[in-house]
Amino acid sequence: MPQLRLTQVSLRAPVGLQFLLKNISFDVFTGDRIAIVGPSGAGKTSLLRLLNRLSTPSEGSIYLEDRDIQKIPVIQLRQQVTLVLQEPKLLGMTVREAIAYPLLLRSLPQQEIQARLNYWTERLHIPEDWLERTEVQLSVGQRQLVAIARALAIQPKILLLDEPTSALDAGRSAHLLRVSIQLAEENKITILMVNHQLDLAQQFCTKVLHFQQGELIEELKADRVDWSNLRETFVRLEQQAAEEWL
Repeated sequence: MPQLRLTQVSLRAPVGLQFLLKNISFDVFTGDRIAIVGPSGAGKTSLLRLLNRLSTPSEGSIYLEDRDIQKIPVIQLRQQVTLVLQEPKLLGMTVREAIAYPLLLRSLPQQEIQARLNYWTERLHIPEDWLERTEVQLSVGQRQLVAIARALAIQPKILLLDEPTSALDAGRSAHLLRVSIQLAEENKITILMVNHQLDLAQQFCTKVLHFQQGELIEELKADRVDWSNLRETFVRLEQQAAEEWL
């Protein structure tokens, strides 16, 4: 049984008749590592927002373990399907407070909160001297790591990552991908990751969802993807988009 299923899902733009996503259908299974790829404006982030109920489908249905996500209380859903945005916010909290906050909302014992904080900061190589820093004292890449630690501390079933390596250096990017693969294999956490860096996507994923102009063009297992051709396609599309702005 699919863990997540989309059935003919469409999303209209807030203004006008344009579709951000059009007639999308696919299944996700427990432990999948899915790379969502495509040129700018393809609808990748819009898809993640739908899965986390930051947006509502204009048409079609999304199911989490055979339950329509629109019928799941939003807080309960986001504890199971957790989204980390490309430029996350810590809401004025310190790193320690930000990671602990969703656990406090669930009334977990302080000892459990501290154990999870210690585990994920160590696992993601977040230094102890970051813990008392606030958002303005962190780079975008540092905030991304903290937001991922906060999400993982919740222990979601599905983790949605929007360009998680966009502001990380090569070393931290590689480490994050290794941790993500281990999570999926050992803990059966399902991960859907939007990533423009196809080299990293290729290392990470078991399946690829290729989007263009709001449509799902291809759904392939990673070993069936022609990565060289995919890179060439994206370069060409980005060049065409740039020329349209001239």
